[in-house]
Amino acid sequence: MGVKQAIKNLDAFPRAEEHLLQKTQSGALVSIVGLVIMATLFFHELRYYLTTNIVHEMAVDLKRGETLPIHINMSFPSLPCDVLSVDAIDLSGKHEVDLDTNIWKLRLNRDGYIIGTEYLSDLVEKEHTAHKHGHDDQDQKVHLQGFDKEAEDMIKRVKQALANGEGCRVYGVLDVQRVAGNFHISVHGLSIFVAQMIFEGSSHVNVSHIIHDLSFGPKYPGIHNPLDGTTRILRGTSGTFKYYIKIVPTEYNYLSKEVLPTNQFSVTEYFSPMNEFDRTWPAVYFLYDLSPITVTIKEERRNFLHFITRLCAVLGGTFALTGMLDRWMYRLLEAFIKPKRSLLR
Repeated sequence: MGVKQAIKNLDAFPRAEEHLLQKTQSGALVSIVGLVIMATLFFHELRYYLTTNIVHEMAVDLKRGETLPIHINMSFPSLPCDVLSVDAIDLSGKHEVDLDTNIWKLRLNRDGYIIGTEYLSDLVEKEHTAHKHGHDDQDQKVHLQGFDKEAEDMIKRVKQALANGEGCRVYGVLDVQRVAGNFHISVHGLSIFVAQMIFEGSSHVNVSHIIHDLSFGPKYPGIHNPLDGTTRILRGTSGTFKYYIKIVPTEYNYLSKEVLPTNQFSVTEYFSPMNEFDRTWPAVYFLYDLSPITVTIKEERRNFLHFITRLCAVLGGTFALTGMLDRWMYRLLEAFIKPKRSLLR
């Protein structure tokens, strides 16, 4: 009997006799409120536990010898596809040409609807191969040789396209080396004399553009590419746009342990207006550099024991608080009711 009594003394939840318990309306009200609060907090904690936890880690980037994919999707509402060229240059100053890279140009009418498609097998127009000789040498060659039939037809075709308000949409993927460099979209593929015949001066080249998508790798949940949806429309002026981009290598680890290599970036924008004495031609430049730090983003499931601990703390705290509130309300009501009863007697 002594052992049984000792075990009973360890009971932290003593129970009163049923006839000693008193149920009140105030206690019922507090109980209902407490149950509603506990149910709400329970579902909130459950949703928090089931939500994937995102963890960010940083480390030194150790990748070497890999390529950097650049996804571009841009519209130029005031320039026909015949005059636009895409050029990629790395830190060494060499043009990056990849015959396997897919770059498409879509002809757009005045309202922005597609009216034709053209495929580019090279990123660089063939005039760029003679870039080291300078535009002046090209200009002299055109003067000496005169216009051939193809050049004359192109000039007429481009002037007609400009008169019709034709634009161009450029999209595709550039695979460049993982070093600092730039790529730009411009009319630099034309010789100066041909460009002068078409536009009658660099100040008439309108490089207004809309960036539908610009990214440096596949997209992962929650990524934000700051240039997506950027619209820059020039009216009555011309100039060169430069976007200075800082690329941060990123790895996204899914719950399934699948690893997605990609990149984030930040950007600073600069616009240089064109005047009649400038010898350069307007363009849209994207100058990029890579950060030496890589970011790893991991999807993790929250710890079950942590969930149980939070749940006990929330439900236990709510139960204790409603119990205190019930006792206070009972004593307050008793304090008002007892004097009235004594007066009636």
